[in-house]
Amino acid sequence: MKIPTALIALVLCAATTTARQTPAPPPAAQAPPATEIYLAPFADAKGKTIQIAIVAIDKEGVSVGKPINITNNPGYDNQPFFLPDSSAVLFSSRRDGQQNDIYRYDIAKKTVTQLTHTSENEYSPTVTPDGKTFSTVRGDEQRLWRFNLDGSDAGLAYAHKGKIGYHEWISPNQIGAFILGVDGAPNTLEFCDIPSGVTALVASNIGRSLHMRPGHTTLTYVDKSQKDGWLIKEVDPATRKTETLNATVEGSEDFAWTPNGSVVMGVKSKLYFWNERNEERWISFGDLAKSGITAITRVAVSPDGKWIAIVSQPAAK
Repeated sequence: MKIPTALIALVLCAATTTARQTPAPPPAAQAPPATEIYLAPFADAKGKTIQIAIVAIDKEGVSVGKPINITNNPGYDNQPFFLPDSSAVLFSSRRDGQQNDIYRYDIAKKTVTQLTHTSENEYSPTVTPDGKTFSTVRGDEQRLWRFNLDGSDAGLAYAHKGKIGYHEWISPNQIGAFILGVDGAPNTLEFCDIPSGVTALVASNIGRSLHMRPGHTTLTYVDKSQKDGWLIKEVDPATRKTETLNATVEGSEDFAWTPNGSVVMGVKSKLYFWNERNEERWISFGDLAKSGITAITRVAVSPDGKWIAIVSQPAAK
């Protein structure tokens, strides 16, 4: 039987229209880049381990001892956070190829233990002010969740109307939060009151590092709004007064404080420090290229001033 030409055209038109109206499947979520966490002691000119809290970092000869890879995982390992007693490092890690959980590295035992076992991603482990729990940025909604130090669930800590990228505890009832911008808007720094849910905008276009300044009541962050460079700033949560401390090391937006009040940053293979005694000068105190660390992205310093954790993309093999 001969099918009329008009009918064939109608069928083809309908098929084409249906194909155009059928949405393409959403792209698969992109896995975070592979990174490793290294742990190294601070050392003097002779290689002897020292504590930055005791020996000022601005003295000649302060350096970094040999780093060791504490994660040894082909996937994502990032966001190290030392326990208050400096005995261990919490970090976020993707080890099943599916999602991130929180792990713990015990420094004395040199062992890694998985703490959380959820079906959602957990990022940015941060010990809470009571020292009994840690908070993480959890799930697609990116709310703050609490876990006990053994990894057991301690419940929702805080849910923001936006998505929390990073956070720092200012007090038991208040956090400074990096809130992700929506539809091209810049990321913002907000103070969030946990009991009431009241928030206050502090700054726009900020970096991901948020840290309370040792010996002060101020929150420090990176201001990325300047066209001629990024700045490390501090803000008083009580008065909202903001001051500039220094420009960042060029090419880096992540920093950490040492217990004695120096700022540490890393870029490529080098580590730098700055404190107010050095005016605006950043001083290099370690080059880790020989250890295969050539793409530093984050740093953390232990509360006792003995250790530095360094995140870097692994060297190409």
